[in-house]
Amino acid sequence: MNPAPGPRLAVDIGGTFTDIVVAAGGRLRTAKVPTTAEAPARGFLDGAAQLLDAAGIAPAGVASIIHGTTLATNALIERRGARTALVTTAGFRDSLEIAAESRFDQYDMFLQKPAPLVPRRRRLTVPERIGPRGEVLRALTAGALEALLPRLESARVESVAVGFLHAYANPAHERMAGEFIAKHLPGVAVSLSAEVCPELREYERLSTTVANAYVQPSMAKYLGALRDGLDAAGFRCPLLLMTSAGGMTTLQTALKFPIRLVESGPSGGAILARHAARQCGARMALSYDMGGTTAKICLLEAFAPRTARQFEVARNARFMAGSGLPVRIPVTEMIEIGAGGGSKARIDALGRLAVGPQSAGADPGPACYGRGGADATVTDADCVLGRLDRKRFAEGRIALRADAAERAIQRAVARPLGLSVAAAAAGIGEMVDETMANAARVHAAEHGADLSRCALIAFGGCGPLHAAQLARKLGIRRVIVPAHPGVGSALGFLRAAAAYEMVRSLHMRLSAFDADAVNRLYSDLSSSGREVVAAAAPGAALTERRGALMRYPGQGHEVDIEMPAGALDAESAAEIRRRFEAHYARIYGRILPNADIEALSWSLTVTAPAPALPDGAVGDEGDGHGDGFGDCPGENADDGPGDGTGDGIGDDAGDALGDGDKSGDRGDGPGDSVGHGLGDNADDGPPTLVQRATLRPGDRVPGPAQIAEPQTTTVLPPNCAATVDHAGNLIIDFDAPPAT
Repeated sequence: MNPAPGPRLAVDIGGTFTDIVVAAGGRLRTAKVPTTAEAPARGFLDGAAQLLDAAGIAPAGVASIIHGTTLATNALIERRGARTALVTTAGFRDSLEIAAESRFDQYDMFLQKPAPLVPRRRRLTVPERIGPRGEVLRALTAGALEALLPRLESARVESVAVGFLHAYANPAHERMAGEFIAKHLPGVAVSLSAEVCPELREYERLSTTVANAYVQPSMAKYLGALRDGLDAAGFRCPLLLMTSAGGMTTLQTALKFPIRLVESGPSGGAILARHAARQCGARMALSYDMGGTTAKICLLEAFAPRTARQFEVARNARFMAGSGLPVRIPVTEMIEIGAGGGSKARIDALGRLAVGPQSAGADPGPACYGRGGADATVTDADCVLGRLDRKRFAEGRIALRADAAERAIQRAVARPLGLSVAAAAAGIGEMVDETMANAARVHAAEHGADLSRCALIAFGGCGPLHAAQLARKLGIRRVIVPAHPGVGSALGFLRAAAAYEMVRSLHMRLSAFDADAVNRLYSDLSSSGREVVAAAAPGAALTERRGALMRYPGQGHEVDIEMPAGALDAESAAEIRRRFEAHYARIYGRILPNADIEALSWSLTVTAPAPALPDGAVGDEGDGHGDGFGDCPGENADDGPGDGTGDGIGDDAGDALGDGDKSGDRGDGPGDSVGHGLGDNADDGPPTLVQRATLRPGDRVPGPAQIAEPQTTTVLPPNCAATVDHAGNLIIDFDAPPAT
C-alpha cells in the first residue's frame, strides 16, 4: 500500500470549528479554526491557506483534498433546505405523512411526529402505475406531465423529488418525468428515487429521495463555490468528499447524491477509531467524538465500526427510534447528541439544570471566547474548572477569558440555584457527562454490547477533556487518546479509501434462484460503482464485495449475507443458504430448518486501497514537536511495533512530567482551582501540567494531571495513569499503581 503522491489535505467543517490536516513527506501539520457559519467555504479556504503557508507548500503542489461537512445534516435538522416538491403516483400523495403508521411512543398523548419536508400542497400526483415485477400497468403520458407544470411554476420550487410506486423494479416512468421536468424547468434540481434509493419499502424510499432533493440546491451552491474558491487559490487537485459510509467519492457524485454526505464528518472519526483500536489491540471499543456542537458515539467490534443501511435525522425525541426522518443509505452506525463544548447550560421550567442541545456555535461562541457570547456553555465550565490552557487554547488563536466564563455561569446557573460558580461549573460538567453516558448505554443496549469489555477511544476538541469521567460512569477501565485527537475526524479522512456502495431490490426466493438475473444485476452495479471509484482513485486496483439482504419469508427485517465470489450458477443457491443459516444462527442462536429463504435486495461495494499514513506522525506547529514516534505498525493487530522513536520528543521522563522548562510556567497554567475541578476531593492536590509534545513512547503520567496539546487537553483524574505507546497513543488505565 503506497502513499498517495504529493501532499494531501483533509478538511472537516463542524458546527463550531473547522479542522484541517496536511500530510506531506511522512509528517502532519494540523490546524483548528472557527467555522464561518455564514460562508463555510471561507473558513475552509483561509484555514487551508494558513496551514499550507506555514508548511511551505504551494496550493498547486497539493495532490488531493478530502472534505467532510455537516452542512447537509444541519439543513435537515434546521429545516433550511430548498423549496421542494414531490411528484408521485396517483393515490399515494400522503405516503410521506402516513409514514409507517406507527407511534414511536405508544403512551405519549402529546406525541409530535416529524413533519414531512414537503407540505401537502407541494405533493403532486400523476396517473401511472408499475407493478412489483416492473410490468407497466398504466403508462405515463406527456399530457399528465404537462398538467404538472403550472402547479410547479406557481409554487416556485427549487427542487423536485420524483418517487413512483415500484420504480426500483422499472425506472422508465421516473426517467421520463425527470427528463420532462429538467427540460421545462431549467435550473430546478431533480432527484429520482430509482437513482437515490432503488429499494423496496415505499416510505423509506420516498423519504430518502425527498431529503436528497431538499439539500441538493444548497449543497450544490456550497460545493460549487468551494470548487471555484479552490481554483482561484491555485489548487489543481481533485476535491473528494467523504460519505456517510466512510469512503471517499467524487465531487460529481456528491453533487448528485448529497444525502450520502449527511454523516460525512463523523464517519472520519470512526475511521480514526478503527485504526487506533487495531494499534492497541482493542477488539471491542466505543468511539467517542466530542466536538464543539455535538458528541458522536459508535461501537466497534473486531476492530470495525458497526454499519447500517438506514438511520434517522432530526429526531423529535432524544434516543427514540421512529421520531426522526428515515434516510436509507449506507452509513456508519452511531448515535449523535447535542452535547459539545458549545452546548448551553440553563435552568429549565422545573428549576433543574439542563445542558444542550442548543449550542453557542462558533459565533459568538462560549462566553470565554470573548466574542460577545453571554450564554454559559460546557467550555465555560471547563475553563472555570481549570481544565483548559487559557493561553494556548486553539493553538493560541483564542485567548480564553475566565472572568467572562464566570459571569456567564453565575448569571445562568449559580445564582438561580444558589451555588458557587465552581459548584455550578462542576454541575454543568456532570450533566453533560451523564447525558453522554446515557446515550452510550442506550446505544450499547440496542446492540447487546457489554461496555465493560470495551476500550473508550476519545477524540475531538472536547473528547479527551471528558473521556475519563465518561469511562468511569460506563465502567470502562481503559481509555485511548490517539495522536492529534483535536482534529480526529479530519485525520481519519486521510486514512479513508475511495469506496462506493450500491443497493438494488430484486425479490427472489432461493427455491426459485435465478442466477442469470442476479449476475446481470451485479454486472450493472459493478459497472456503475467502478466508474465512480475509478474517478476518485485513478489507476488503483479495485476490489468488490457482493452481498444480499435476506430473511425467512414473513419476517420484517433482513440480515446482510456476503455472496460467493465469481459468477453465480444454480449450484450457488446451496452455498448461499449455508452462509445465511450460519450468519442467522450467530445472531439469533437458531435457524428454521427446511424453511425457504428470500432475498429482497442485492448490494455491491467497490473499494480502492487506502493510502498509507505514518502512525503517530507529529507536525511542526512551533511547539517543539519531534519528527515522529517511529514506523507504521501496520493495519493488522498482529503487526509488530515501530522500530524508532523519532527525534526531539523529550530528553527524559522528568522533563515530560513538568520538572523542567518544557512544562511551561505554572503561573500561565490553569490556576489553583484545577485540583478541585479534577479530583475526587480536595486532598488530591493540583494536577501536574504536561505538554504532550514532550512525551515519548514509554513515558508514564500519573493522575491527577493534564496533558495539553495544541487543540485539546487530556484530563487525568486521580487513581489513573496515562502511558504513551509505540505509536504515540495515550493509554489511560484506571486504578493504576502508584508511580515508582
